[in-house]
Amino acid sequence: MSVTFGDDEVAGKAAEAARELAAEGVPQALASGDSTLWGPSAEAEAAIRLGWLNLPLTSRELIPEITNLVEKAQAEHLDHVVLAGMGGSSLAPEVITATADVPLTVLDTTDPGQVLRALRDRLERTIVVVASKSGGTVETDSHRRIYEQAFRDAGIDPADRIVVVTDPGSPLEQLAIDSGYNIILADPNVGGRYSALSAFGLVPSALAGADVVSLLDEAADVHPLLGEGEGNPGLELGAAIGAAALAGRDKLLLEDALSEINGLPDWIEQLIAESTGKQGLGVLPVVGADPGGAGDELVAVIGTGDGDLRVEGPLGAQFLIWEYATAIAGRLLGIDPFDQPNVAESKANTNELLAAAGEGPLPVGQPLLTDGPVEVYGELPGNPKDLSDVLTILLNQVPGEGYLAIMAYLDRLAAFDIPVAEDASFDEMADAWTAADPATLRALLAVRTDRPVTFGWGPRFLHSTGQYHKGGPQNGVFLQITGAVAEDVPVPGKPYTLGRLQLAQALGDLGALTGRGRPAVRLHLTDRVAGIAHLLHAAREV
Repeated sequence: MSVTFGDDEVAGKAAEAARELAAEGVPQALASGDSTLWGPSAEAEAAIRLGWLNLPLTSRELIPEITNLVEKAQAEHLDHVVLAGMGGSSLAPEVITATADVPLTVLDTTDPGQVLRALRDRLERTIVVVASKSGGTVETDSHRRIYEQAFRDAGIDPADRIVVVTDPGSPLEQLAIDSGYNIILADPNVGGRYSALSAFGLVPSALAGADVVSLLDEAADVHPLLGEGEGNPGLELGAAIGAAALAGRDKLLLEDALSEINGLPDWIEQLIAESTGKQGLGVLPVVGADPGGAGDELVAVIGTGDGDLRVEGPLGAQFLIWEYATAIAGRLLGIDPFDQPNVAESKANTNELLAAAGEGPLPVGQPLLTDGPVEVYGELPGNPKDLSDVLTILLNQVPGEGYLAIMAYLDRLAAFDIPVAEDASFDEMADAWTAADPATLRALLAVRTDRPVTFGWGPRFLHSTGQYHKGGPQNGVFLQITGAVAEDVPVPGKPYTLGRLQLAQALGDLGALTGRGRPAVRLHLTDRVAGIAHLLHAAREV
């Protein structure tokens, strides 16, 4: 595992910060689990959140239990593994399985179409991992309820198909005991975004076919370095990120194009954004963006390639080193890297909206304008005539040190549902998928500004960059996208459907952003496919 530098200024500031931290005894203190490193206000939280430091060793105790579970699933030919989890509970297994090239269906969404696709895929051969520290996460709770009902309707006992990963003593553990579900308990002293090497990362990954023992071995190889003041890649990386942010380079561009690891930047994004974005401070991770040359960007490359710093090593080691580096960066920034004080705001707004609306419509307001299959909601200066005007105004509102965040409450897999001719060439199919993929919007708008443009799928980003949006520097401009629901999914035992919950989550988060006086617009696609195509066309004309 190594951290190398392609920028002399970054290398110099990182070396200076690392020397100061080493002189203060920080590496040794962190490796030993010292909860006082982030100040008195953070001590109580840190005292119950440092278990991740020893997961390369302690998680080995889970291997026999996980192995038995995998063997049982294989014997019963349960080869469709579905993970219901949010934030760190879903992003780490997604990276692990993508890197191992084994299939895992991840449900970290309230989009009805995405959930229906999973439900209709080999239900008779499906095993569901319900992963939540408490079980109170609304998305995961909804997925559990929906799958329980689906299994019963198919004549399948849910107790034979549902595995619960949770903390000891949680309400979800008791529910699982009462329901007869398989339960694997995680270390309660590990926060969700630091849980990659815990039961939350290992159980679904092993069921999908990944070699999780090797993953722990990779992390164990670098574990002895965590207490060192020299030759410690976690210290070097954390010092680089923290020192750069203090010097004004607080946008972290993450690239992994030449890495054998697939999708790690998405996991790093939630780790750093949620850990550092608070008290008006923070480091904003930006995935898949070209450097804008604005002067406040630090380019980190996973694997080989050109960047301000390069982080090379196997996946297990990457998990541990990035977690350590985030804790170090938090120390330098003077924030608590283990709490998430603003995450609950959008959740509270969502609950209030659902409760106040009862069975009536949600308060969506009146559109500012309608351009074809796209309705525009919000307040904008000037008098926009069409969608291109709206996008232009938003880009012009991004301050010199700010960013544009695109937040799409849509089906992130729907691009591959676009009908194309059976005899279409690969290029024709790629064009069709790209034309219908809203993530393309980020690239189209990014070339029209020198400021970073981020993209997040709702509601999963609420457990990631959502904390930064509200707790970090208040210099963001926000573009939210929602869409009409063609086929909805009731949530058993709840007075709402997934589509209603999804819209309430979007409106709740939008309220949290506009309440801070930040520019924010919601685009509602009255027809999702036509709306996305129309939106991308408008973006090309900006």
